[in-house]
Order: sequence, then C-alpha cells, then structure tokens
Amino acid sequence: MLRAASGDAGRAYKRQLLDLLDLRPGHTVLDVGCGPGTDLPALAERVGATGRVIGVDQDPAMLATARERTAAAHTVEIREADAHALPVAPGTVDRAKIDRVLMHVRSPAEVLAQLHTATRPGALVGLVEPDWDTLTVDAEDLETSRAFTRYTTEKVVRHATVGRRLARLAVRAGFHVETVLATTPVFTDFEHGDHTLGLGRNMQQAVAEGHIDRTRGEAWFAGLTQGPFYASFTLVTVVCSRP
Repeated sequence: MLRAASGDAGRAYKRQLLDLLDLRPGHTVLDVGCGPGTDLPALAERVGATGRVIGVDQDPAMLATARERTAAAHTVEIREADAHALPVAPGTVDRAKIDRVLMHVRSPAEVLAQLHTATRPGALVGLVEPDWDTLTVDAEDLETSRAFTRYTTEKVVRHATVGRRLARLAVRAGFHVETVLATTPVFTDFEHGDHTLGLGRNMQQAVAEGHIDRTRGEAWFAGLTQGPFYASFTLVTVVCSRP
C-alpha cells in the first residue's frame, strides 16, 4: 500500500501538491513521514538556498536513505521522530506536507494538532491520503472483489478511510480548508497492480484468516492474470491554511 501513488497518476498528484503549497524561496518546509526522502530534493529546489527543508520520520533505515539522497543539499535536515511529537519549534514552519502517512499513525487528529502548533499564521499544509473503501478490482467474481476491499479497509490499513475525513480533521485541528481534490490512480498492468496494491499477498492473508473462501480467493486471483486488468482507488488531497 505504501507504493500506491506510483505511476503517472502518482507523479501528477505530487506535482500538483507542490504547486498548491506555493513554495517560495526562504520558506521553512516540513515533510512529515518523509520516508526515504523521495520528495525532499524537489522541496529544497523550490525553497532555494535561503530556505530550509526538514524531513521527519521514525524509521532509521528510511532516514539513512533520505540522508544519502540529500547529502549534497545543505538546506535539508533529517530528523528522527514520531509524527505525534514533531521535533520543531512552535510557529516556525511556513509549509508542511503529510503524504500517505496519516492512514498508518496512531492518531491522525493528534498529528494534525502537532502540525497546527508547528506552523505559523498564514502557513499552508498539504495532506494526501487514500480512501481504501474506493478500491475497485475488476473480476468476474464481483462479490469476492468486494470482500477483498472490505478486508483491506477492515484489516490491512489502520485508518483506511482517512482520505475522505481529511477536511473535517483539518478543521477540527484549527486549519482553514483551501482546496479539496481527488485523484484516481488506475492500474491496467496486472504485475504493477499486484505489486502496488498487494493483491496476492493480502488475498492470502484474507484466506488464511477465514475472511474469504480459499477456493473462491484462489480462483479470483488467478482470474486477474487473464485478459485485461483494471484496478483503481481514490486519493484525496486537501490543502489548508493556518489562520
């Protein structure tokens, strides 16, 4: 699920998010859950030599990769921390982003409260999360496709429908919602879809845990390899400001 924004649609929403954040030279930007630092170079380029980019993540292995990726970017700082306890001084951040992280954290509301504290008045914050209830996989056995989506939302992802709740959560945290957009990544290659969405892996888990009948589950997955393949889901982007 972490790779769910790969491909053309994924790259497009990332560019769109950076444009909506209106990053300018001199800004201090916070990337919460920066992972291996994929977005840090683009953020650093937009804020220039007078800006500062802070990447935060709690995974040491991911941060090691992020440090390697940004070794030549002197305006980038990598900090190990939990998203529920952001390692930045209150009111010091001009722009911030959280991209496909809130679905995994203990409390999305607490993380947004931390962001509200970290940002200064007038700051912009970009939030991007999937809504896994919208996961659609085409198959002859429609009921098993629906059962697979239910299993994904109920068992695989911690906050599977946080995408649809982003605007409400942002307002409750004290932000003003500026923009709400939806992007639909579409997968027409079976191997790409399987790798990105965990179709085979999660179906095996669903069968092993008794949520889906083994015969139907195995037939469903085998059928996905035959003929045209289609899968999609909705990715929600919310950009909000701090009053």
